[in-house]
Order: sequence, then structure tokens, then C-alpha cells
Amino acid sequence: MSGNGRGHDDRTDRFADDPAFAVHEGGKLSVVPTRRIESIADLSLTYTPGVARVSSAIAAEPELARRFTWASRVVAVVSDGTAVLGLGNIGPKAALPVMEGKACLFAEFAGLDAVPIVLSTTDVDAIVETVVAIAPSFGGINLEDISAPRCFEIEARLRERLSIPVMHDDQHGTAIVVLAALRNAARVTGRTPGDLRVVVSGAGAAGVACTKILLEAGVGELVVADSRGVLHAGRSDLTASKQWLVEHTNQSGHAGTMADALAGADVYLGLSGGTVPESAISDMADDSIVFSLANPIPEVDPTMAARHAAVVATGRSDLPNQINNVLAFPGVFRGAIDAGATSITEEMKLAAAGAIADVVGDDLRPDYIVPSPLDRRVATAVAEAVAACAREQHVTV
Repeated sequence: MSGNGRGHDDRTDRFADDPAFAVHEGGKLSVVPTRRIESIADLSLTYTPGVARVSSAIAAEPELARRFTWASRVVAVVSDGTAVLGLGNIGPKAALPVMEGKACLFAEFAGLDAVPIVLSTTDVDAIVETVVAIAPSFGGINLEDISAPRCFEIEARLRERLSIPVMHDDQHGTAIVVLAALRNAARVTGRTPGDLRVVVSGAGAAGVACTKILLEAGVGELVVADSRGVLHAGRSDLTASKQWLVEHTNQSGHAGTMADALAGADVYLGLSGGTVPESAISDMADDSIVFSLANPIPEVDPTMAARHAAVVATGRSDLPNQINNVLAFPGVFRGAIDAGATSITEEMKLAAAGAIADVVGDDLRPDYIVPSPLDRRVATAVAEAVAACAREQHVTV
């Protein structure tokens, strides 16, 4: 064993030459106190006996915890490891590096501390009860990489039981950024959201959330497809969430395949993986919009899409118009926590989408419909818009 204290021999370490492993070795987070302890007086105020006065005050007035503990500025990033990135159900230990990374993004872009919490259970009741039990330590709960349809119930039950912001980022972070991008894509092609017929490929967590926020934003027509084709009233294999989609979309009664539905459509929104043939994209309306968000391989080849579509977006960082959740979740939680919001409402999500779209401003062009994930203006703009909306809605403590 080498003398580096990490339990491996550098001479045989198969990870030594991979820079990704170097970044993650030993974890990416630490807990750093905000107060130094350099004297007996410091000790007596930071811990006993001084801390007893603070605890007694909070016991008498629980709302003081927001002022005198870290809870108001700390987010729990919670996952069970069942739907991690494009890796699928890889379990809680393998999910932990991703949750640590999410915590880094909270700190970097929103100035919020975050604690990754991975759970060794996939039982809905157990997850809900565990998060409820630890919630007093946190100012917000960011659910992450939990598979559908369980994620819908988990989020709904936690929102009902907790008086702090709760958001499943895979659903709503994606939806917020998609709406921001679609608003600007419509604008750059001389249309409004109400003019658009959108085909959504994928009826999982992101597909459901994107469809809901697009409905809220007044998109003209929506058709949703899963791996078996378009969701419509004649199908007998629908889950509860897919049945909801049937009842609120596809007013024209489309059936058949997703490719069939794309004929004459204005927008393709890919959230499912797989491959879409060029013939389906070429059959779309003039000045079409293609958002192909599967990672690392988009459903629609971007080079091919550019031959037919006026605007193309992907989830990739090496291509223009990256649809990335980091544009949404740091500012959403920052704004909600700053306002003392007890929840994250649909109106707050719409406000976040509007703020992201507005950052682009007059620089709007087909290859620049959303800001860069590294644009530091975004989190501030989103936080301000979300906080203002929370106050206007009176969903604050």
C-alpha cells in the first residue's frame, strides 16, 4: 500500500490516468464551520453553555430556527439511485458522486449549502417517512434521480407534509429550462407558444412535467408518445400519470406512432432516448424546432436535424443551445429560500422560465436560445423572479 493514505497502490491503480476520478477522489464536499474556536469564550458560546440559550429560545419559538441555525440555507439532495443520469438503477452508493456534484452546483451557482443523502430503500413509504424525519435540518428538499412513476407520488406526498420547498429536479428543472428555450425558439421563428403543435417523446418524469408546464404556458397543441406510440383514449395500458396526459393533451385524437404524429408538427421534444428517422423530421412543419435531449446520444442527430429545423437544441455541452437543469434549480431554491417560501408553485416555475429566457435578451438567435450553464447572471435572475412570485402569491412564512 502506498503512503498516500487512500488504500491503493499508484503503480497498479487503474484510475490513475483518468482526470474524472482525480476530481472525485475522497469526495467533492466538506463541512466548514462559519465560526472559529480559539478560546474558552469561543467554546462556551459556540457550544455549551451558550448554545443552551439559543436552543431554549427555539424551543419556545420554533420559527427562530430559520435565523439561528443553518437550516434556512441548506438543501438536502435526496436520491435512491434508481434513475441516475443515463445509467439507470445503479443504487445509492453509485448515485452518491452525482448527488455530491449536485451539491457543488448549488454552492457554485446559488451560494447555498447542500447535503447529498442517498437512501438504501426504494420503498415509497420508507422514502417519504425518512425525508419527513430529517426535514427539520433543511430549508429545502431537492429530489433527484428517482424513477417514475414512484417519483410522482414521493414528491406529492412530501409537498403535502412539509412546509419547505420540495422539488423533483428531473421533472421540474428540465421543464423550466425547456419552457424557457421554447419561448425563445418560438420568438426567433416569429411565433408564440400558442401557435405551436408540440410532440413530446417520453412519458416519464421529465415528459410529464414538461407537458404540464407547456400546458400552463399556453402551448397550442400537445401530443405525447411513449415507447408504444401516441397516448390516446383508446389505449388500455395506461398508468395513472399517462391517463392524466390523455385527458389533458391530444385533443385532435392522434393515434399511431410518434413519427406519425410529427407530420406537420412545429416542435419535437425528445425526452426518451432511441432514434428518430430523418424522414420524420423532414415531415415536420416549416421552421420546425427540434429539442433532442437524450444524453449522451440525442434521439435526433443534430447535424441531420439542422438540415430541416430552424432551431436545434440538445442536452450536450459541446453543442449550441444546451438544455441543462443547472439553469433552473440553483436559482429556484435560492429564490424560494430567500423568500421563506413554504412550497414551489407552478407560478414560481413559470417565473423561473421567464427569467431564464429573458437573460438571452436581444442576443437571441437560432443558436442562442438559452444562456450558457456557466452564465452567472442566470441564478440571480431566477432567484429574484422566484422570490418575487412567492411573495406575490403569499406562500411565505
